[in-house]
Amino acid sequence: MDKEPITVRGLEKLKSELADLKNIQRPKIVAAIAEARSHGDLKENAEYHAAKEQQGHIESRVQIINDLIARANVIDVTKMENNGKVIFGCTIKVLDLDADNKVTYRLVGQDEANIEKNLLFYKSPIGKALIGKTKGDMLTVNAPSGDRNFEILEVEYI
Repeated sequence: MDKEPITVRGLEKLKSELADLKNIQRPKIVAAIAEARSHGDLKENAEYHAAKEQQGHIESRVQIINDLIARANVIDVTKMENNGKVIFGCTIKVLDLDADNKVTYRLVGQDEANIEKNLLFYKSPIGKALIGKTKGDMLTVNAPSGDRNFEILEVEYI
């Protein structure tokens, strides 16, 4: 069982989602199944089948989250000495040389990744290219959309 790196925020988010699923979503779906059952014939009861399907999704997500938490290797970069290297969990300010704009990324685990919020999966093409680099380094990333060139402006452990 491989450990999966996760940030402190990511772990808290998972625990919050798990609590919501167990304490709010699960009881709601159990009540919905009971209500649908009371309508009689289950073979042609669409509400019952929809509720059972929803229950399956909830239980599946609960198992996934429990597995992620069990395998979590929580990395808190705020407690590490900033030696200027890009590591998991750090925040990196880069200059996208092709688009001539500054972008701030944070390297996170798969479950936290969200490109719209500039949360990069550390195993993504850009994430892999950034790991181990330092301020001032230039890099070319072979991304699915084509080669992209970056200069690292700042590395923060926040």
